[in-house]
Amino acid sequence: MKINNILSELEAKHPGEHEFLQAVKEVLVSIEDVYNQHPEFEKNRIIERLVEPDRIFTFRVAWVDDKGDIQVNLGYRVQFNNAIGPYKGGLRFHASVNLSSLKFLGFEQTFKNALTTLPMGGGKGGSDFSPRGKSNAEIMRFCQAFMLELWRNIGPDTDVPAGDIGVGTREIGYLYGMYKKLARENTGTFTGKGLEYGGSLVRPEATGFGALYFVNEMLKAKNIDLKGKTVAVSGFGNVAWGAVTKATELGAKVITISGPDGYIYDPDGVSGDKIEYMLELRNSGDDIVAPYADKYPDSKFFAGKKPWEQKVDIALPCAIQNELNLKDAETLVANGATCIAEVSNMGCTAEAVDFFIEKKTLFAPGKAVNAGGVATSGLEMSQNAMHLQWTEEEVDQKLHQIMKNIHAQSLKYGKEDGGYINYVKGANVAGFMKVARAMIAQGVV
Repeated sequence: MKINNILSELEAKHPGEHEFLQAVKEVLVSIEDVYNQHPEFEKNRIIERLVEPDRIFTFRVAWVDDKGDIQVNLGYRVQFNNAIGPYKGGLRFHASVNLSSLKFLGFEQTFKNALTTLPMGGGKGGSDFSPRGKSNAEIMRFCQAFMLELWRNIGPDTDVPAGDIGVGTREIGYLYGMYKKLARENTGTFTGKGLEYGGSLVRPEATGFGALYFVNEMLKAKNIDLKGKTVAVSGFGNVAWGAVTKATELGAKVITISGPDGYIYDPDGVSGDKIEYMLELRNSGDDIVAPYADKYPDSKFFAGKKPWEQKVDIALPCAIQNELNLKDAETLVANGATCIAEVSNMGCTAEAVDFFIEKKTLFAPGKAVNAGGVATSGLEMSQNAMHLQWTEEEVDQKLHQIMKNIHAQSLKYGKEDGGYINYVKGANVAGFMKVARAMIAQGVV
């Protein structure tokens, strides 16, 4: 495999799609050795087929705001790869959404879903529409207009969307309500639904819970105890909330959360009613964390800064892609951090990832660490298909086992000479092998 040639051709075809090209390069570099050991992969042009999505839908979404004015947004659905199951991946509603970010997310989702061992392919979608500042009626009208364009191309055995940034239970409800009306069926076509109409227990906190289950396995593999460790978390939404909740439950002390306005340092730990207050902050609609310091005077707010400057044992980026850069990585390692795990998708820049691996720091990529969210979505699909609902304990137990299995796969392929575990390589190879073998088995389609 000639990585540079493939990347050059891809860049020529898709100029300016930096996030997508970054994600592809990370995977290709880490799977090169195992790819070259299997001539059948080259014969079947697996890489050339894998780096291009099966199809992309781009559509106009016209809707009417509360003033009666017509607004126009762009909608997307990237159906990346369905070799092992129906396309599966979230919808993101945010002003920053573009095709490059969605292609990167769909590409990553393909391998992440393969790691769960559940029958799900990779996809992603969304719009440059931002729910912030919009009324419920405006959000409903937008979601209905969005679904009017997409509904024919999704379904329980075709493509199953879910939530993501800007798309929570409210938006999923409006989207699914319109889909149900248009398709005239009540099936598990969406995940992240409300509990009243087919949603799964544990889903809101699943990404954060799963991440801590994975981190705990990483530490156990090195005979390190999570109890008593200090943790820096970025973000304060669903994912960060789940991570803080489970980290505290497992005996660690989370001392930071963050937002677009800066970060909170709480030396006493974010626990108890402080975790519940995170939900209040998230639901306030202001998208800021500064009020936390007003409510809890022993904490301190650092405006315009990131939490990675604090001395901690574990760092968990939980907000958005490329939020932790090389300088942050150098600071964390200099301060003695022993474990960094991406809970957000591609939460670290490529330079930061390379630095962690060079310094033999325990580091794991988002496609492994945050797979608990989509794994629980897969469990929601199973419950819908069987027309039943599992208890919270049953879902959590299955999630815990899935994350242990993902860690075991990453460990298997990530062991290097000298005892270092390269989780980036391990996760990429494990996911790639499953998808590649499925593609070969199904022929050139």
